[in-house]
Amino acid sequence: MSPSPPNPRRPIDIGNIIRNAVVFDFKNWRDGRVTSEPLLETVDRLFDLLESRGIDYLLVGGVALLQYVEGRNTEDVDLIMAVSSLNRMPEIKIVGREGFFVRGDFQGLQIDLLLSENPLFEKVRRRYASKQRFGERQIPSATVEGLLILKLYALPSLYRQGNYARVGLYENDIATLLQAYRPPVEPLFAEIAPHLSENDLGSLRQIVAEIEQRIARFEKAADEAGHS
Repeated sequence: MSPSPPNPRRPIDIGNIIRNAVVFDFKNWRDGRVTSEPLLETVDRLFDLLESRGIDYLLVGGVALLQYVEGRNTEDVDLIMAVSSLNRMPEIKIVGREGFFVRGDFQGLQIDLLLSENPLFEKVRRRYASKQRFGERQIPSATVEGLLILKLYALPSLYRQGNYARVGLYENDIATLLQAYRPPVEPLFAEIAPHLSENDLGSLRQIVAEIEQRIARFEKAADEAGHS
């Protein structure tokens, strides 16, 4: 699988990303949960353990997205991992599970896990990964195409749940990645198609077509403004 375009951004620090998201989330102030400094050490401990135990994982979600686009805050770490690997990380306390999704807690840090027993998640982990520098670490992270596959796959379920906030967030992420990197869309649909119903796939194609129309309108307006 061809890699995503070279990334000119400076390395980002996962601990600082999460700490800033916690500090600037006013819900945490109301709840008295702003204890951000230990998060830096907690994030380091998590990735130290993953490395020392030889755990196969892939960083996805909001932190991985920040390697490619700006302006995304996140208070958790999202990883693709096998159940067998999770069993080797007893420090992650499981607080919820639904299908191939597990929510865990690592010393106060929220961990959202996508289990690689889902064939699509495992394919992303194997085929849509590249080493990215986060601070002083090299961490296996999803490529642009991998992130798009995961977000597109999730959209039909989010629509059925009526989760408008997350639908908007995911569609914005998809639009931003498509506009910035121009990956071919059909190969992404080909990867997703075996894992969605025909109706869901049709709806997803319509959503992406609407996103591409919005991108075209935006670029046309920007071009006209540049020539005025």
